[in-house]
Amino acid sequence: MPKPTRKDFPGSRLIYILSAYAIAIFFFTLFRIANSIIYCNAQPTDLEGLYGQALFMGWRFDTLVSCFVLALPLLMVIIGEIAHIRAKAYYAVAHHMTVTLFIICFFACAADIPYFNYFFTRLNAQAVDWGDEASMVIDMIISEPTYIGYFFAFLSIAAGYWFLMRWVYRRLLKPCASPRWLPLGYSIPLAILLIAACFVGMRGRLQAKSPMRVGTAYFCNNAFLNQIGLNPVFTFIKSIEDQGKRKSQPIALMDEEEARSIIETQLSKAITPLHDTIALPEGTNVVLVLMESMSADKVGFLSPASDLTPNIDSLMSRSLAFTQAYSAGIHTHNGLFSTLFSYPAILNRHIMKEAVIPQMCGLPHALSSNGYRTLFFITHDSEFDNMNGFLLGNGIEKLFSQQDYPSSEVTGTWGVPDHIMFNHAIEELGKLDNSQPFLACLLTCSDHGPFIYPENIELQPRHSDLRQKIVEYADWSIGQFMHKAAQQPWFDNTLFVFVADHGSILNSRYDMPLSYHHEPLFFYYPKLITPQQTDRLACQIDLTPTLLGMLPVSWNNNTLGIDLLRQQRPYVYFSADDKIGVLDQQWFYIYRMNEGRESMYRYRTGNTHDYLDQEAQRADDMRRYAFSMIQTTQSRLRDHKTLCQ
Repeated sequence: MPKPTRKDFPGSRLIYILSAYAIAIFFFTLFRIANSIIYCNAQPTDLEGLYGQALFMGWRFDTLVSCFVLALPLLMVIIGEIAHIRAKAYYAVAHHMTVTLFIICFFACAADIPYFNYFFTRLNAQAVDWGDEASMVIDMIISEPTYIGYFFAFLSIAAGYWFLMRWVYRRLLKPCASPRWLPLGYSIPLAILLIAACFVGMRGRLQAKSPMRVGTAYFCNNAFLNQIGLNPVFTFIKSIEDQGKRKSQPIALMDEEEARSIIETQLSKAITPLHDTIALPEGTNVVLVLMESMSADKVGFLSPASDLTPNIDSLMSRSLAFTQAYSAGIHTHNGLFSTLFSYPAILNRHIMKEAVIPQMCGLPHALSSNGYRTLFFITHDSEFDNMNGFLLGNGIEKLFSQQDYPSSEVTGTWGVPDHIMFNHAIEELGKLDNSQPFLACLLTCSDHGPFIYPENIELQPRHSDLRQKIVEYADWSIGQFMHKAAQQPWFDNTLFVFVADHGSILNSRYDMPLSYHHEPLFFYYPKLITPQQTDRLACQIDLTPTLLGMLPVSWNNNTLGIDLLRQQRPYVYFSADDKIGVLDQQWFYIYRMNEGRESMYRYRTGNTHDYLDQEAQRADDMRRYAFSMIQTTQSRLRDHKTLCQ
């Protein structure tokens, strides 16, 4: 017996578009709520009774994305309705285009969840910055159980969406034997109305001057609520557009001559030295440890509520410690570049991976020019972030990496655990001729996801949560390294310097989490440096001039860093891809490049009220200070083949 022929009704094809829109909004909202739950579970957040407004803002951005996706299918359906097109393939193309594009959008939403939880910013162009290191990225994803969970959750949701849309297609869009069409008197006005609605949806607002922008989502003083309303597809595409504009047109924060004038004035200000003159003996070795993601909030010496870092706490209590030190950026390449070469991060520019490697006159070059051996130890592949090429081209004599350790010790994406790298460094430093001083830089990596807690070690962690255990392990590794170093003949003639490459997201009161920048910085040399703590503001770029100021070496400081023992900063400043932050002892200024929007907060009290209008002059001073430094860095990199002049 033949199956009954399906009969459609007038306008069913247009209702398909409305149904596709409604279903897409449902799935976008589902991802948004899932993202909120996962984030708030990890970072308890006061929603202030405003989450409904954030969802409403999310609907607006989801509508914008949906209208772009549905624009072409809508035109095809309208033409089919008016021209009475019956070809099944025609409508199948419109349907599959709709489903494919939305599934791609949902993939972005799924990827946005771990990205947002790690960086506290929605998915953007930085997510594909590792595109030339695809194998490492894939390995990192495979090695992290939560990423696998997100991927399978996405597959399940995509399958559910596909089956639901297939059901809608068969009932509303797929031509039947006897299609019924709307009269032209109805179909044409309805088509005009739908096209107009789609156009308005693509702009996001009715106002003529400007379509919706990222800043449209900011409706309150709660950083989480302001961001959760954004759609990651929108932020990703907008950031790619902005990145393209910046590549073709360098940043223009301020006039370059004005920037140079500000810098000359600021960097020439001398003060009474902070400390009795520290004059370390000739031939002093230097060991610089860059600690992956070691936010000040993790360090008990700086945040008494933390019990994760007893070894670091003990070292800091016996060191010259800067309690108000801030990283230059939020990525490891920012930390390496700024720590070793004393220039700030230039927003999302990855200087270490550029085709032309600039010649930087930083710590490695200065010490190698004064007879030092210069070694660098990392746990992972030497090609990651172009570390091998950049460091060997800028004063590092030898780079030890994953390829130099026994393959049996490699445990995951990030190569060997920290303590294996430290043990290898002890061995290599023991082989050096003790008549020649050395600089040894060591970059830890265990406190970077995917986290792998080493087996068969003596540490008995206090915590069961993996993220806390891995911090305890990173601290234990440093303790083991210092214990073994103390038994080496070179120990008594060595300055140890500790700093983080950057922090991590442990609080999110502002849309530039300060926990991502506030970091430990301390100088340990028990024989010659008296323990002291200071709350003077310190930039990561100040480490090299301060260190070299302690040593009897010849060095001309042509960087933007200062000797913290002889000069004092009125402000510290830092970048987070598309944002610039500036701090003094009380105020926190934020400038958002993509929106041209700025804010001013009283961060010491945790106040989220924006005082920009009341503190306009102070904000202007802070903005000019940071802009001058970043603008001048760009011009120096552009104008000089070498910065070693």
